Amino acid sequence: MTIRWPAPAKLNLFLYVTGRRPDGYHNLQTLFQFLDYGDHLQITPNSSGEIRLATPVAGVAEADNLIVRAATLLKTQALAQQRLAPDAGALISVEKILPMGGGLGGGSSNAATALVALNHLWKVGFTPDELAEFGVRLGADVPVFVKGYAAFAEGVGEQLQPAHPAEKWYLVAHPGVSVATPLIFNDPDLTRDSPERSLETLLHTPFSNDCEHVVRKRFREVDALVSWLLEYAPSRLTGTGACVFAEFDTEAAARQVLDFAPEWITGFVAQGQNVSPLTRTLSGI
Repeated sequence: MTIRWPAPAKLNLFLYVTGRRPDGYHNLQTLFQFLDYGDHLQITPNSSGEIRLATPVAGVAEADNLIVRAATLLKTQALAQQRLAPDAGALISVEKILPMGGGLGGGSSNAATALVALNHLWKVGFTPDELAEFGVRLGADVPVFVKGYAAFAEGVGEQLQPAHPAEKWYLVAHPGVSVATPLIFNDPDLTRDSPERSLETLLHTPFSNDCEHVVRKRFREVDALVSWLLEYAPSRLTGTGACVFAEFDTEAAARQVLDFAPEWITGFVAQGQNVSPLTRTLSGI
């Protein structure tokens, strides 16, 4: 049976920058929730000894692709612990629908799905915590996708605490531009001194995103998108953008607003999920 392994999108329901570290990274407080929408991977294990990507991404060398890097890292760790034969390989294809530079975590989600799926297919038996430790080497957002549960994240995003936000409906819209995360975190106008607060306090405080004012300043398309969506519902940036989301209590309300969207906006409607579609797939095998 061929399994389509989900690599779901995520939203940062809020994001606060609480300080800059000596290594140049930033300390954050953010709330991750998954969407029932995203990419899918198909993985065929083989005995070629090679990890190959059947669907290359334009402009990204195969060795630099996060899916290949994740699979290679898992194989290296498994070989070191004699959990896998040297001739183990895999052919991986990805059905890509999440935009690059959109703040939806597509690359990190792809990497996490590769780790989780190959851990199962190769039967190497790493625990979710071990896979998350591998994942943080690939990107700060990878562990939350590996663990598969909505989470309050601190540090650079690797310190995770389970959370249970309301599973609302969202209209997620993309303004047609790509935002590079380093550009935003290096901006001198970025807020870097938000106070550290408990999750309980933050859940009872209006949600916002410290990156939003910088992204809106630099990208007029994002500014226009936020302004348009705010006419209909509470709306804000996810991650460092470029995607913006508006929250609704019902699917019908979200779709009604999407129907009004100007031609320059592309978007989709999805429901927030506190258990990742990847986790649901794995538990159903």
